[in-house]
Amino acid sequence: MPFFQKDRDVRLHYRDESSGFPLFVIYGGGLNSAVTYPVGPFDVFEEFKSEYRCISMDLRNSPVGQSTGPLDADLAWDAHTGDQLALLDHLGVKQFFVIGFCIGNPLIWNLQKHAPGRIVAAVSAQPSGIDPRDPMFLSRNNLTKWAPEFMAKRPDVSSEAVEKFLERMYRGKEFVLTVSRDFVRNCQTPLLVLPDDVPAHPLAVSLEMPRLAPNGQQSLYPWKDTPENIRLAVRHVRTFFKANRPAGI
Repeated sequence: MPFFQKDRDVRLHYRDESSGFPLFVIYGGGLNSAVTYPVGPFDVFEEFKSEYRCISMDLRNSPVGQSTGPLDADLAWDAHTGDQLALLDHLGVKQFFVIGFCIGNPLIWNLQKHAPGRIVAAVSAQPSGIDPRDPMFLSRNNLTKWAPEFMAKRPDVSSEAVEKFLERMYRGKEFVLTVSRDFVRNCQTPLLVLPDDVPAHPLAVSLEMPRLAPNGQQSLYPWKDTPENIRLAVRHVRTFFKANRPAGI
């Protein structure tokens, strides 16, 4: 899989397959998000590469990936979004569909904020957000599940820098982490939500987003419990994208 040298300090590992209207894929795993998602409920590339140009990338500093760059606490979410937009620009992609699992949800909303009009339609599967029952969960979870692996690969980064980064990412946030409820209420981009109900993907967030978004809708729930339900959810995603495909595509 190829690399894109964004600048002197940032090198992005990505996957770009097939042809057609672009589908940007943000796989789950929190800050371990990478070009593939072995434990995901379905493989987006395998399901959709016959219809769309599928693109994914390793998040900067994902321990299971190969993208590298500074751990920038001052930018936090915006550093990842800047990487994503730079890669899409490099690949000549202007408008695109997006599907994001887990951390893909706040990253999709951050793309909406920084690049309005470029996302034609968005699917949030197992969306990550702040669980009102345990608002510190994501910070704790990344401190125990992401930070040790990252620091083992990057001994030049101090534990203090990691804690500051996670604090900027997660602490004191609400709802979908990167935008406000008012932003969601005013976002006209079609949205399909595939709900989940675990601490990292709270059901409250999954239910509220499509209620707030003017063009939001929710798929069946539960949908990951059986192979048949997964197939139904994938069919819903396929129909949703077809319904929102730009004219002439």
